[in-house]
Amino acid sequence: MFDRVTITYRGAKYEIGRGRDFYGIWMTGAPRSQPLELWPETPEGWSAAWTRFASIETPDAVVPVGRRTPAIGSAAVREGENPGSFGQAQAQGLDTTRRAARLLSGRAGAVAAAALLGTGVVLGVAGLFPAYIGGSSLAQQADQLIPHLAYLATWTAGAVLVLLGGTRLRLGALLTLGLSVVTFGLFLADVGTAFGGSGNAFGAGLALSLAGWLTCAAGSVLAFLVQPGGADGLAGRAGGRVSLARPRGAQLGPVVMLVLAGLGTAAAFAPAWDSFTLRTAAGQSQSLTAGNAFSNPGLAIVGDVTVMAALAAVVVVAALWRPVRYGAVLLAGAFIPMAAQAVSAVVQASGTASPAQFGISSAQASQIGLTISSGLTPAFWIYCAFLVALGVSCAWMLFMPEPVPAPGPSAAAAEACAWDAEAGDDLADEEPEDDDADDAVMPDFEPAPRHTAGGAGDLPRAAA
Repeated sequence: MFDRVTITYRGAKYEIGRGRDFYGIWMTGAPRSQPLELWPETPEGWSAAWTRFASIETPDAVVPVGRRTPAIGSAAVREGENPGSFGQAQAQGLDTTRRAARLLSGRAGAVAAAALLGTGVVLGVAGLFPAYIGGSSLAQQADQLIPHLAYLATWTAGAVLVLLGGTRLRLGALLTLGLSVVTFGLFLADVGTAFGGSGNAFGAGLALSLAGWLTCAAGSVLAFLVQPGGADGLAGRAGGRVSLARPRGAQLGPVVMLVLAGLGTAAAFAPAWDSFTLRTAAGQSQSLTAGNAFSNPGLAIVGDVTVMAALAAVVVVAALWRPVRYGAVLLAGAFIPMAAQAVSAVVQASGTASPAQFGISSAQASQIGLTISSGLTPAFWIYCAFLVALGVSCAWMLFMPEPVPAPGPSAAAAEACAWDAEAGDDLADEEPEDDDADDAVMPDFEPAPRHTAGGAGDLPRAAA
């Protein structure tokens, strides 16, 4: 409930002013029960509010309102003005930030971000068909193809959301950003595998896929930096300010579950997932596991460790993100590639293992009557259990209602009230311009390493 609103500057479309414990922007002439955007009642809040107001309003149309108006020069500056001695370095930084924000604001920034995402998807699709690693393409291997299709579909969905603008722009940016952060480690592991093992040549498919990832990552970052312009952008952010905050009260338990599920998923990504049993015609048998992240070449190990660290970091940031549903979208972007790894492992285990994976030719396998059966280790099912818990936590965050703030300012907020105004200015003595009150808000066989970005599974299988 905003029962005291004082407008201080008005433009052609928007006006800026002060509520009881906040600074806000409203549409000119619209009811003031709910601002389009609001900031805390601090000098920094006023600086941010004025910067935003100046970026969306026509400068020549802005006029002061009321008998006493807060000074602009000290706490926030218009473009081209010299900041005062107070906070001069901060004001200069705000001016630079405002110039950058203007370039990244509105429809043009959203279109540029979506174009980058679309270009990256096209490169990724092109990378499915040439040789990826070891002479085989992703399209020839179902377990390798599935994860990449999941990545491309998510980037495509994010590009559509970015183009739609408003709140959906922010959601699309967070979705693709979470995906790009986690897949960086997966692609790095692929590069390490290509350079670290004999017969694992770096193919054109891998080069195109890397170019696609880089372009999509750039588009994701750009979309995250873009500020929606106009009334649609303001309305999209009116429901709450984006920030990081510690969970409290009833939120604490589910958030702890979320963090534990994320850390468990990251830790369970490292052990071997693939299990093989080799039997000869003479009755000899040998059981082997494959896919331990730390048995790969050095750069591939770095990639796998990067995946685990990135997932843990995204989970922690998502747990602290406010509004909570935005954190859920960021987490969903990281969840998708980890779920795709599990699906890839199941698809691989249901297929037929090739003797070439263990350094045995087809002729030798036929000579000794070798048969190979494949399965999954207990570590994989532990990973799946943590993954399900992570998905449940993500759904909880997505559908959890936002807390409604208590009406009226707190004592601390009242004490922190600070306009950068001229000496002797006492806004408490000034009657508000508008005052609306509304309710609110056997033989020794050695298997090949497993983890790659193409899937939770092995290196590309060599032809028999």
